[in-house]
Formats: sequence, C-alpha cells, structure tokens
Amino acid sequence: MSLLHTISPSELEARLRLHSLPELGPRRFSKLLSAFGSASAALSAPASAWRALGLPLACSDARRSAEVREQAAQSLAWLEGDTHHLLMWDDAIYPGLLAELNDAPPLLFVDGDPTLLELPQLAMVGSRRASRPGLDTAQSFARSLAGGGFVITSGLALGIDGAAHQGALDAKGKTIAVLGTGLQCVYPARHKALAAAIVAQGGALVSELPLDSPPHASNFPRRNRIISGLSVGVLVVEASPSSGSLITARLAAEQGREVYAIPGSIHHPGARGCHQLIREGATLVESIEDILQALRGWQAQPPIDTKQAAAAAIHPLLALLHAAPHSSEALVIASGKPLAEVLAALTELELEGLVVCEGGHWVGRAP
Repeated sequence: MSLLHTISPSELEARLRLHSLPELGPRRFSKLLSAFGSASAALSAPASAWRALGLPLACSDARRSAEVREQAAQSLAWLEGDTHHLLMWDDAIYPGLLAELNDAPPLLFVDGDPTLLELPQLAMVGSRRASRPGLDTAQSFARSLAGGGFVITSGLALGIDGAAHQGALDAKGKTIAVLGTGLQCVYPARHKALAAAIVAQGGALVSELPLDSPPHASNFPRRNRIISGLSVGVLVVEASPSSGSLITARLAAEQGREVYAIPGSIHHPGARGCHQLIREGATLVESIEDILQALRGWQAQPPIDTKQAAAAAIHPLLALLHAAPHSSEALVIASGKPLAEVLAALTELELEGLVVCEGGHWVGRAP
C-alpha cells in the first residue's frame, strides 16, 4: 500500500469511511476530527454526540452501513496500485497553498506523482467550446510555461483544459488534472487517453471525491476551488461570461492568487468573459512574459535546453512563436522585419523542426 502518512491502518480506514458519508463536506469532516480527536473515535461516538455538533441525521445513520464499509475497502484496495496515493490534511506533503483554504479537501486521491502538488503551478482554464485560435493559444502558452518550469494545472475538460494539458505534455513538462469525478470514472470519456498520458509522463490526476463518483453538476464548482487553490495564478484563455472558468478566476482572486486573462476580438463571444475579468482587475496578457514577470519569484528553474536557446538567439521569431501562434503577417508586424526575411527564417526553423504551420498560423515547438 502506498502511504505518505503515519496514521494507523484502522484510522486510515475510518477516515475513508467518514469521507464517503452523505452530506459530510470538508468543514463537517474537520469539525468531527476536532471534536473527537480521530476518525475512529468519531465513528464510534453516539448519534446524540453527532447531533450536538449540528450534523444531519443522514451522516450519523450511514456511518455503519455496509455500503460505506465497502467503499472504504475499495479505496484501500485501490491504494495498492503503484501510482495511487492518498494525501490528508496532516501529511507532510499536503500542498501548502491548498491547505490555506478554509474548505480544503480533507482527503485527496492522487494517481501519479503526489510531490508535484507542492511545486509552483499555474492554472489554465477556459471554454469547453473554444475556437481553433483559442485552442492553439492555450496549447502554445502551456508549452512555454511548462518549459519555463511551471506545472500546468487544469480540469481535464474539453476545449481549453485539454489543450493546456497537451501543451505541457508537448514540452515534456508536468501537468496536473483535477477531476470533478472520482479517479475511477474519468470524464469526459474522450480524454481517457490524455489522462493516461499525463500519469505516464510523470504528471498527476487528482480528486477529492470517492473513487467511483460519476459526473454531477455540483461537483465541478467544488473542483474549481482546488484548481485555483493549488496554483499561484490562474490564466483564462477564452471564456463566455457564463463560463465556469470565471468561477475559477473569482475563486482565485478570493484566495489571493493572481488572475490573468487573454483578450480577444470584441466580436467573438468567447472573449467577453476575459474582457469582463480584465475590467474587474485581472492582468491583461498578450505574451508569456506578462505572466513570467509577475511570477518570477515562483518560477522553477528548468534545465537549460542549449538547442532551443541557440535557436532563439539566432531567430528572435522563435520567442514570439513560443508565446503564441502568429500568422506570417503578424510576425512581420511584431518583429519589424521584412516579409522576405521572416519567410526565410520560418523555412529554416521549420526544417529544423522548431516551428510548424497549423491552420495558417505558425507555432513554436519544443526541440
């Protein structure tokens, strides 16, 4: 069994039973441990003691049920897996930033490397129905940020989330996916391969929910507080005013994290949420440097890639393309170089495998 804590097996089983009780969220879980000193003592306390704490009858009645015992047994069996871990409030490696929340998850199931949760993370979120340019921008920014030493954290959703995870993987960086389901019920199903790739490349899947929890609408706002709570900042790439990404951004602001937003066309509905965040005080982001300068103190130092550094020194265009996709014409404007010179440089970079043209836009690639 993979244990990162020092509690007894009986106390571990008791905490898993508490965790699976209906109507028992993080605050009530904490109240029980504070009142009784341990999960084991809480489970054996009389129902009147639970009622005295203001806990609903559904909680106390369910604690000795066969279903709750079975769920705890299934969790213990899952923990036998090589990459399976359980983090608790009192574990030494429970992520410090997340622990600051007054409703921090008492238990976190992790498939992958649990130590990543303590590294500097930047959350990237956005629309599930993102435009092609929005997806390209998310992937490019994630690639550059992961290459700059940040762990990219997102929610494994379709659209911007998936592009952010993929960008980090493309850069051979690390990424964390926080799920709104249990880890044995990866959602959406079309991202099962992406989830497997995240773990295989040294990243992690994380959930506070019991392992077999299916997708439920109320779980995703709860998931969002973990995404922002783990991260030093949140970047919103593309979102409508009603997007759940704005919930994540506002939670981040309440948690004292930095909030960044990429603007877009006033004619594109997916830009309106970002514009709204900028009006509310989010930092407007046009390039990767806008984020790196603000988070310089958090930035981990990645290994120096001499090939990429040399290429960037020879071709300043590469730095622009690592920040965001550009058309040839946009590169002419951004670099101030003649079109012929830009096209010649792009051809050279493409032959070296450092850039690729996708849908009329050039994108920088990790060498």
